[in-house]
Amino acid sequence: MIRADQYIRLTAHHPSEAGWLFSRVPLTATNWEVEFEFKIHGSGNLFGDGMAFWVTKDRAEQGSVFGMKDRFEGLGIFFDTYKNNRPGVVFPYVMAMIGDGQTTYDQGNDGKANELAGCSARGIRNVDFPTKARVTYFQDKELTVDLMYKNEDEWTRCFQVPNVKLPSVSYLGFSAETGELSDNHDIISVNTKNLYSPSGMSGTGPAGSKDYSKSKYKPAKPESSGGSWFWFFMKFVLFGLTVTGAYVGYTIYRSRRGNRF
Repeated sequence: MIRADQYIRLTAHHPSEAGWLFSRVPLTATNWEVEFEFKIHGSGNLFGDGMAFWVTKDRAEQGSVFGMKDRFEGLGIFFDTYKNNRPGVVFPYVMAMIGDGQTTYDQGNDGKANELAGCSARGIRNVDFPTKARVTYFQDKELTVDLMYKNEDEWTRCFQVPNVKLPSVSYLGFSAETGELSDNHDIISVNTKNLYSPSGMSGTGPAGSKDYSKSKYKPAKPESSGGSWFWFFMKFVLFGLTVTGAYVGYTIYRSRRGNRF
């Protein structure tokens, strides 16, 4: 369901639905950041199944993993709201998986066998302010996921993992699925940035570290072309003034020289 002024609804609050949203153009940047606003909401105390964020080698193809095909190649980040069989983990749970195109998602155990990193996100559903996720990737170096769901404008680190390798050309997408239980899964907005890697940057600790306040990792800054164009324009103007001044000086010189004869 598409309401361009409000949201794209991947699934409504009805059982046995699946929906997806995928880019038509591949994501070719080596270092990037994707920040998206989403909303998982519905009525009742029983709900499911969840939604997913994808950066995969192939575009959308319906399947059993939050509405998309199994045995994918690339990155899947799952916002799992229904607990099947995973003792000791508080749901909703946000989990990342790197697919190699051959490995099957561990559906029966909520992805436990496939987990790269993850975090509990209790309270991410039915929030009365915008909920957001920010996924940052530096090629072959680091994958970071931050969430905004506890308080407005307050980011919470979910995980940070070093040495992550994704396909060089991939597609960005979202999907959601409901089973016997259901929820509304809405994508409100998506913003992407091409990043540069600060010299000497490296991983800052094991995945799942809780000491985020002391982390030496600094958020990457988006590439900005405004400043470079400004200085180019100023140099062009200064060059023009220099040429004009030289021409005027030369004209005066010739005039004075002509008056001597």
